[in-house]
Amino acid sequence: MSKYKNICVTSRKLVRGSFTEQLARVAESGCDTIILREKDLNEAAYEALAGEVLEALSPYGTECVLHTYAEVALRLGEARRRWQPALHLPYTSFLAMPEEKKRRFALLGVSVHSVEEAVAAEEAGAGYLVAGHIFATDCKKGLPPRGLAFLHRVCDAVALPVYAIGGITEENAEACVSAGAAGVCRMSWYMGLEERK
Repeated sequence: MSKYKNICVTSRKLVRGSFTEQLARVAESGCDTIILREKDLNEAAYEALAGEVLEALSPYGTECVLHTYAEVALRLGEARRRWQPALHLPYTSFLAMPEEKKRRFALLGVSVHSVEEAVAAEEAGAGYLVAGHIFATDCKKGLPPRGLAFLHRVCDAVALPVYAIGGITEENAEACVSAGAAGVCRMSWYMGLEERK
């Protein structure tokens, strides 16, 4: 059992074969939470995929957090009694969400890229933060990483759980936790996770 939280952020374009089968593999691997990102999909396509994913994950008890589409999360939360609506948002989208709507979610997470954003997101009612990108990553080619010192400053500035993202590996995850993170987010590693024989 890991002493920190492991979060999978999805990208179906990195998956060979069935996406839902891959997410089942991720759940079986002991991953704590799956954030269904898939930001390229329109709302209807995302809702259809999210329904399939929630169904595929239901036997595992792995926490599933939807991304971007608040109304989709609320509709699926009403339709699926065993799933409480959980949503991850970009910083600006979260700040723009009315307080009344925020209260309808069991969990709201926010991506932040500065200490100021972290503090503002906490004050606005975020349940957790994802801070990045910490290390160099192909997902952010050409953009310099913010590094462990940045992560430490964010973790020091808020009382919320902060999860590191960006270039996270088995080798550097512990350094993120030592900097104050409650856990780490990984995309490529989980999307390429091979079936265990």
